Amino acid sequence: MSTLLDNLNWRYATKKFDATKKISAADLNTLKEAVRLSASSYGLQPYKVVIVENPEIREQLKAAAYGQTQITDASQLFIFANDLNTGAESVDAYIQDISETRGVPVDALAGFSDMMKGTIANLSPEAKNIWTAKQTYIALGTLLSAASELKIDATPMEGFNAAAFNEILGFDKLGLNASVIATVGYRHNEDDTQHYKKVRKSHENLFITI
Repeated sequence: MSTLLDNLNWRYATKKFDATKKISAADLNTLKEAVRLSASSYGLQPYKVVIVENPEIREQLKAAAYGQTQITDASQLFIFANDLNTGAESVDAYIQDISETRGVPVDALAGFSDMMKGTIANLSPEAKNIWTAKQTYIALGTLLSAASELKIDATPMEGFNAAAFNEILGFDKLGLNASVIATVGYRHNEDDTQHYKKVRKSHENLFITI
């Protein structure tokens, strides 16, 4: 049985996907559940995850991603969109979820609620956008690890025109911003990148123990 480190050594940023191979419904649900369970600041999850399967829309998105074929050839396209309107209403909804899930009265969570609201209220729009966008990268990392466990290829991508993505997907009307994307599916046997040795910093150059 492969270990986590085996799987992380196996994965790479796939450049060419096999468009004939699709992820099973069960595996896709596992990926979605992994992303749902991902860590985030306060557990607030200030983002939406949009999974694009529609081929026509993906063709439009490919043009906005500088023609990268992963956008259309992969089984699914995950778009992590940070919520530009995260605020008091988001906190109230989260507090309600905590109350219902843990059986705790909403009033007992007032201190936690006020702390989150106060912190968010003190952020400028730019700072809030940066903060919520950072949260999407945590979820992205969870997706990459979960995909490697299932031997599903995944490619994180920042090379796209976010404004164009927002327009194509109607994110502007939803208060969302395309922060980072990932294509998931199965590598093509003609993708030479899969044979490259993984290059990472050595332990000595990466870690500092104090």
